[in-house]
Amino acid sequence: MSRKPNIAIDGPAGSGKSTVARELASRLGMIYVDTGAMYRAVTFFALQAGIAPENKEELDALAKGIRFSLVRYMKEGNIALWCNGEDVSSHLREKDVSRHVAKVAESAAVRNHLVRYQQLFADAGGVVMEGRDIGTVVLPDADYKFYLTASLDVRLARRGRELQAAGKEWTEEELRRQLAYRDEMDRKREIGPLIKAPDAVAIDCTNLTAEQVVEKMMEIYGGG
Repeated sequence: MSRKPNIAIDGPAGSGKSTVARELASRLGMIYVDTGAMYRAVTFFALQAGIAPENKEELDALAKGIRFSLVRYMKEGNIALWCNGEDVSSHLREKDVSRHVAKVAESAAVRNHLVRYQQLFADAGGVVMEGRDIGTVVLPDADYKFYLTASLDVRLARRGRELQAAGKEWTEEELRRQLAYRDEMDRKREIGPLIKAPDAVAIDCTNLTAEQVVEKMMEIYGGG
């Protein structure tokens, strides 16, 4: 059996990466991998353990002790990220996690550990992986690369709907500050900053539905 291709999707927070990647993976019969959830999981466990995001040494030890796995829920058909045999999905959008995840993601040791896991998930091919440095650092040899963008107002609205669906309450001002801060941190990060890979296809999602974005990707995938 021939190896399935890997697809890398990058972009800023709220650009629609998760929704699009999940749907694309479903259509293609591939595995969806949300790398942002992995950094959020490390942040969640760090907060639970009372580890400050600035404490790189303790963060390193914590991250190395987390075992990530992808679990498919047969009834829904969804693939969830589990940590040490536990589904922590319901905790990943908590305010404290969102406030500190960018700082945790700055840690070189944490990033190196998670990147190894991400590359392991993709070794056999057939993954749709989304994040901020997938096409540049994690899977530089991905068969297909996409970079999604959208206006700040659209990204705010999308993130607000996601949080509302998850039962999390944020004010618009809180969201605006959090997205602006995350954007700045992602761009300025020394290791794995948010940049478009030279060979990635850029898609401005401001005036497109998730369905339209997926259709564009399917056209490129089918024509590749």
